[in-house]
Order: sequence, then C-alpha cells, then structure tokens
Amino acid sequence: MTVKLLVVYPPPANPESFDKLYREEHIPMGQKNLVGATKIETVRVLGAPVGTPTIYQISEVTFPSLEALQTCAATDGAQQTLAHAVSISTGGGPQFLIVQ
Repeated sequence: MTVKLLVVYPPPANPESFDKLYREEHIPMGQKNLVGATKIETVRVLGAPVGTPTIYQISEVTFPSLEALQTCAATDGAQQTLAHAVSISTGGGPQFLIVQ
C-alpha cells in the first residue's frame, strides 16, 4: 500500500524567489536524494472558496510503503532535502505530513 509525504508550504515572503529556488534547487535535490520515491508532484493553491488560503503549495512524494519512506527519511540526502525545504520556506516552516 503506497504512502505519501506531503510538504505543505505557507505563502512565501517573496513568491518569485521561492519559485526559482524550488524549481532550480529543490526539485533536482529531491529527485537525486529521495531514494525509493516512485513519484514527486507539486500543486499550487490558486484560491479557496472562503477567505485567503494559508497554503501556497503542496508537494507530494509517493513511496511504495511506509517502510520505504522511513528508509529514505533516514538517509543524509533526505535529511538535506528536508532541511532545504525549511530553508526556502520564507513564510514560515512547511508542514510535513505522512498520509495514505
């Protein structure tokens, strides 16, 4: 049964800067370091039915099992990638969620 790591980013202080860092640094880092992931997708929040959204972007990393995610998370490369996610999230820290 697959599991997903969701990285939920709040609105950044500078969206253009965040987008550039995410595209040019973070995506290649994740593709290299998230060993065992079967899919990486990102969606941008465009709006909300009521009020202003508190989420800017959600990244979804799919793994074939919880064990595969945990094995990946224990690697130095995954730890560096997660730290990078925090460092580029200038609107506050991202939330990391494991979902099924």
